[in-house]
Amino acid sequence: MTFASLGLIDPLLLVLEQLAYHTPTPVQQQAIPAVLAGRDLMAAAQTGTGKTAGFALPLLQRLAAANQPVAANSIRVLVLVPTRELAEQVYESFRGYGQHLPLRSYAVYGGVSINPQMMKLRKGIDVLVATPGRLLDLYRQNAVKFNQLQTLVLDEADRMLDLGFSRELDAVFAALPKRRQTLLFSATFSAEIRSMAGAMLVDPVSIEISRPNTTAKAVRQWVVPVDKKRKTELFGELLRENRWGQVLVFVKTRKGVEQLLAILQAQGIRADSIHGDKSQPSRLRALERFKALEVQILVATDVAARGLDIDDLPVVVNFDLPIVAEDYVHRIGRTGRAGASGEAISLVCADEAPLLAAIEAMTGQSLRRDEQPGFEPEHRVPQTDGRGQLLKKPKKPKKPKKPKKPKKPKPALPTAGGKAVASGRGAGKATPSTKPKSPRLAARKPAGKPG
Repeated sequence: MTFASLGLIDPLLLVLEQLAYHTPTPVQQQAIPAVLAGRDLMAAAQTGTGKTAGFALPLLQRLAAANQPVAANSIRVLVLVPTRELAEQVYESFRGYGQHLPLRSYAVYGGVSINPQMMKLRKGIDVLVATPGRLLDLYRQNAVKFNQLQTLVLDEADRMLDLGFSRELDAVFAALPKRRQTLLFSATFSAEIRSMAGAMLVDPVSIEISRPNTTAKAVRQWVVPVDKKRKTELFGELLRENRWGQVLVFVKTRKGVEQLLAILQAQGIRADSIHGDKSQPSRLRALERFKALEVQILVATDVAARGLDIDDLPVVVNFDLPIVAEDYVHRIGRTGRAGASGEAISLVCADEAPLLAAIEAMTGQSLRRDEQPGFEPEHRVPQTDGRGQLLKKPKKPKKPKKPKKPKKPKPALPTAGGKAVASGRGAGKATPSTKPKSPRLAARKPAGKPG
């Protein structure tokens, strides 16, 4: 199958040829015809399978075919995404694919000034990529209108719910026209997402390329058990031993990110970081430096788990396991993309055993454990059963109680003339019963009454 056979127009085919995209991926084969036909869509596919092109290409074609001028402050396609990084990535995809079409695309998100965004929207935008919070800010200031909206795309909808955007999403949905095309794309589909789809989508085409919450087969995964206090030392050892050229490292907290970054930089290792406390320009600058191989290590929180599209990223390291098991899929999905191979290594301490069990239960696989010589943990990581449960160590059988030894009889006291002789302190003292009475006391005793 080719992209031409899917019915795409020449300006799009020219771009795909320049990008060396020759064969559509499974999700693209099913999504492109459905979107072109104007159908609602619910698509679940692993990250890195080309789902962005699966909705961007047909939407650009529909916009170009309609040839409808967009009014001031209006938009025709709205793509909602959870993070700034993903907003930039999706925007760049639309801009790249549509470079030979007379269409305008733009991305809006928080962390930067809102005024330039308001100015840009005055001319009207064909495709607007947005995070929910900033979109609502613009809508409440009348900077964006939805009266011309034709299509709503929810990309990584499950992540938006994970990040607490439910209220913002409800407010956005209430402002949108009821008659529209709605596309739901995500790497994972929870029960909550399916419920949302049931309320929003009309007779949708359902696409499920792989079992939900599975990891890419091209990614080799394993666990290295280690004590928590030795994680940093172990990471440095693995970095030197394996001679990794480019590594994306996920750390649980912003403070942890900065601590690891400081240690790496103190050792002369080229490293940078991305987390929620950094400004958007700083985050974009760190990402661009990493992509350009100006830095070897990019340390990040889960804010970077979605939206990082890095060609040929060889290694992802989970310095800390994620609290939400589904985030593991998205973390390691940064490597092994588009059929390439990759490695995902998780440094796991005993406290993280329940998180490991949850990940294994969700992905349906038990991760191989390889201890690093010299880093064997003092606190062992409990084994798991693959169903989210920890295997308790079998109790040692109780040893039979030894019979009590009979008490030795106390030695008999020596006797003299058949009577026991006292020994030790107080020996030779008369007892009250044998003490002789004083003659004087006996004489003073009054005589008893006569009978």
